[in-house]
Amino acid sequence: MKRLILIFGFVFLGVFAANAQYNAAIGIRGGLSNGITYKNVMGGSAFEVIAATRYRGLNLTLLFERQNNISEVPGLYWFYGAGGHVGFWQDSRYNPWFETDGDYIVVGVDAIIGLEYVFDVVPISLSIDWKPAFNIIGYTGFWGDNGALSIRYTF
Repeated sequence: MKRLILIFGFVFLGVFAANAQYNAAIGIRGGLSNGITYKNVMGGSAFEVIAATRYRGLNLTLLFERQNNISEVPGLYWFYGAGGHVGFWQDSRYNPWFETDGDYIVVGVDAIIGLEYVFDVVPISLSIDWKPAFNIIGYTGFWGDNGALSIRYTF
């Protein structure tokens, strides 16, 4: 029985142990807009795809990011990047900040800056970020209120 428990323990640690470096991660993103996030890391760079809902619409965002170690805290990184988005909003959405007169398809540019912590024992990462955007087509203008907490499974 002890042997079985020992084997199970090693298998469990082998499956759930993760390094601070990972290849990809998928999870949920919560903030003023909620959705899912997928991140693919290649060395010190990453591509992130975000599908988020807000105002009864959907936004798809693609970002290129640079990840930088914070050497004093193993597993902690700060990142920054830029990319673009495309999405749609319905006229029937509730928004206390502005009035609209129709449905919108929006296209714009995004920036992102944040912190990410990758756990060493379990395959989880937590990140907090600020992602301002500027719509070029559709409902044009600057959107600086998009920050979020993301929880991802790393593999």
